[in-house]
Amino acid sequence: MASAIAKLIEPKPRDLGDGFMVRRILPTVERRTVGPFVFLDQMGPAKLAPGEGLDVRPHPHIGLATVTYLYEGEILHRDSLGFTQAIRPGELNWMSAGRGIVHSERSRDAVRQAGGPVFGLQAWVALPLAEEESAPSFDHYGADKLPKLFAENVQITLIAGEGFGAKSPARTLSPMIYADVAMQAGGDLAFEEVHEERALYVSAGAVQVNGETVPAGRLAILDGAVRITAEDDARIALLGGPPLDAPRIVWWNFVSSSREKLEAAKTRWKAGGFERVPGDDEFIPLPEN
Repeated sequence: MASAIAKLIEPKPRDLGDGFMVRRILPTVERRTVGPFVFLDQMGPAKLAPGEGLDVRPHPHIGLATVTYLYEGEILHRDSLGFTQAIRPGELNWMSAGRGIVHSERSRDAVRQAGGPVFGLQAWVALPLAEEESAPSFDHYGADKLPKLFAENVQITLIAGEGFGAKSPARTLSPMIYADVAMQAGGDLAFEEVHEERALYVSAGAVQVNGETVPAGRLAILDGAVRITAEDDARIALLGGPPLDAPRIVWWNFVSSSREKLEAAKTRWKAGGFERVPGDDEFIPLPEN
């Protein structure tokens, strides 16, 4: 019987700056994209000591939407449109960069003083070609706004797109599925072949995909319809969609179908041409290479 896992990928550690480490899931040498998803990071699980906090200074984006979803903890989003929004577990921050936006991700003073956990995922979704130069925007969705579906020992939260007979309210610009699945040991779930490209990431615990074990910290690129069974209590993300409408270049925080647009964004950031985040005058310099 052929395997339902086309590739099994182990993320690599990355420093986002200021000592904040993540696991880089996408892109990798083995796989650059899954549907419209061009980037996926796991933050934590980590425990911040009292007095410690997150301080990802203001930085720019073009051509993508950032999709932030937490399992534990809190992050304060601030952007150049003037939005300030704390995100907490089970909530969604969807920021569409379009032709350009700047944001920071920090800890509120009260959270920094107390310390505490940080655990979650941030994805980047490439905007369709027709929307790469669209106006930037920001949307927040509370946990009560995201559809939840329940089966025995399984809870699905549909973060974005459509799947399992439900539709997320998130304002996506292309077809996709992005779901958070919490499974108790023994729980199982069928993940149908709705989109041509699909993957499963195990954030915690371990699952079997048609009988093959996928441990925590692995991305499984899926081939065909699958049945997912939890070996123990597990937390997984399901993602997918149609293939991208054109190849994308990913460099630093920029995503574009055009190298010229990417080079223009580099020059613009270095020259201070992006809008600033109100009240946050720090910034991450353009990398040297």
